[in-house]
Amino acid sequence: MAGHAPDLTIPHLPNAKVAIISSSWHLDICNDLIAGAIRALDEAKVGKIEVIFVPGSFEIPLAAQKAFEKGFDAVVGLGLVLKGETPHFDYVCQGVTQGIIDVQLKFSKPIGYGVLMCNDLDQAIARSGRAGSKEDKGYDSALAALKLIEL
Repeated sequence: MAGHAPDLTIPHLPNAKVAIISSSWHLDICNDLIAGAIRALDEAKVGKIEVIFVPGSFEIPLAAQKAFEKGFDAVVGLGLVLKGETPHFDYVCQGVTQGIIDVQLKFSKPIGYGVLMCNDLDQAIARSGRAGSKEDKGYDSALAALKLIEL
């Protein structure tokens, strides 16, 4: 674990429109991440929340771009990439990360980065926000996006 997330105040953004874009792989983990993100967005009184599923984490950047083109103020990108026996893990992780950076900078709008990249399922569960987990990356990534909307 990287440590405890910073304590940030939740902004109130009743006019904000936020898309949660989730991978369809590992839905048990992704659903936990989505629940955490929705909890943060509800605490901020976000006016519009839409959950969009894409085939995998690699597709999150393009879906985020399309969400921004439709007028969303922020995106929360959620997924899980598990390390396997081939370099596929490295390429997907690099592509998702760079894609999210590129889309944020192109639109000057935030994407909360909640794509877990883990060596095994136990690491993912520990970060998923599930009862008993040590971290809640869905909540944390939504809060990061909210704080940037507030800027």
